[in-house]
Amino acid sequence: MRELPDFPWDVLLPYKRRAAAHPDGLVNLALGEPVDATPDVVRDALAAAAVAPGYPPTEGMPALREAAAAWLRRSLGVTVDPSAILPAVGSKELIAWLPAMLGAGPGDTVAFPRLAFPTFDVSARLAGAAGRPVDSPLELGREPVKVVWLNSPSNPEGRVLSVPGLREIVAWARDRGVVLVNDECYIEYGWDLRPVSLLDPAVCGDSHEGLLTVHSLSKRSNLAGYRAGICSGDPALVARLLHVRKHAGHVVPAPVQAAMVAALEDDDHVRRQRERYAYRRRVLRTALEGSGFRVEHSEGGLFLWATWGEPCWSAVQKLADLGILVAPGAFYGEAGEQHVRIAFTATDERIAAATTRLA
Repeated sequence: MRELPDFPWDVLLPYKRRAAAHPDGLVNLALGEPVDATPDVVRDALAAAAVAPGYPPTEGMPALREAAAAWLRRSLGVTVDPSAILPAVGSKELIAWLPAMLGAGPGDTVAFPRLAFPTFDVSARLAGAAGRPVDSPLELGREPVKVVWLNSPSNPEGRVLSVPGLREIVAWARDRGVVLVNDECYIEYGWDLRPVSLLDPAVCGDSHEGLLTVHSLSKRSNLAGYRAGICSGDPALVARLLHVRKHAGHVVPAPVQAAMVAALEDDDHVRRQRERYAYRRRVLRTALEGSGFRVEHSEGGLFLWATWGEPCWSAVQKLADLGILVAPGAFYGEAGEQHVRIAFTATDERIAAATTRLA
């Protein structure tokens, strides 16, 4: 295992204290943490499954795998056999350990977007592999690579990859025997463009060979506290992950699995949550642009990628003086040093407070 970087949110604590000193309190737009209630249908399912004296199956209860397969088909147009679906203790855990579980190690390379969720880099470090930030996997050419991470819609910038672009990357990866993994945590939150799954037949044809996707219930169902994610795709790769996870004890608790079934079977709460976020996004973007920010990309996801045309830490400090905490773009790579990532996952009241202060 290579040395890990400082945990980014620890670095932000002085600015959080500064923002919290505002007379009207802190507006935290840094984390993208859900604040709305977990749906009743999910809480009821969790409570009903609370008596769980036995060990839950690492591969997931049949009902969970079937519910996930039905959701993939219904919401994303993707057909996956339930046996090629695996639950995870939150998508971040899965992302962090996936290259290692697939056999990456010293001498291997794990590639990820130049602007990226920091855990992609951490996944390479935990495996002892080299991390390689790239604008596009296609620039790697014939360079040997073990795993390539994609993220569409992306965190932090909200970029959505097109079907032709994804198709070209799939062809490149298959030609070189590279495992291609798309983190699709925000796929149900496309705003200006409709995100498409890596497993969509328009992207990969009738085979998922060499491909995996990662999904999370944290944002779509306000389940961040439950730690609930899924992985799906190439049956052989999913079987490899399952084998390792059985040995490692990476198991989703039985009550959480039952709650995941309820969340995946119910589309109404997702529609209502999307409407909440659409409103908050519209209000906050208008206020940001009115204060001189330029919002770039942000076609999907739960963040606005914005710049005042100055170093990100300067913007972080100025906003902290207004009682608003945001994430510096530098957290996501050198390419983000002129930007800040601003979440619109706060309550309506806190979003309104932010707009007042920006004005």
